[in-house]
Amino acid sequence: MRQTTPTIARAAAASLDARESARRSAWRRYARRALLAALALALYPAFVLGTVYNATTRSDLPGGRHGPKDAYRHSLASAIVAYTGSPRWVEWVTYAMEGEGGADPARAMDAHNNRIGARIGAEAESWDAMRTEILAAVERGGVEVDDPNRITWLPRERWQERLY
Repeated sequence: MRQTTPTIARAAAASLDARESARRSAWRRYARRALLAALALALYPAFVLGTVYNATTRSDLPGGRHGPKDAYRHSLASAIVAYTGSPRWVEWVTYAMEGEGGADPARAMDAHNNRIGARIGAEAESWDAMRTEILAAVERGGVEVDDPNRITWLPRERWQERLY
């Protein structure tokens, strides 16, 4: 039996509808994945900052800004990022936030402590071991230490008692 022109036209239209439906479905899958990726990218910094600020506020360390507590905050944040992501991420964020440190002792201190934290996080065998090692590293630290393996902070007269 021979197909008539309206039947062929209906088949062609159905084929176009099927392709359009598949295109819309693929777009929806892409949009859903992009939304989930954006959500994950937004949640990750919130996770890191929330974890760090929770630990920092619970610590009894003095010197919220430029002192041991600041050193703890920077090294812990960097360790968490290196442990859950990559030490390379710490390098990028440090460069963006602190630059090279340069002539600013506070920025140089932060960059120094970020590098130590990243190394501890990358080498940690567990979450608890990482947190324990960061606290121990801060306890072994000191004022204006010029040792790439020791946490450092500024002299007491530069400290500011605040959270950040």
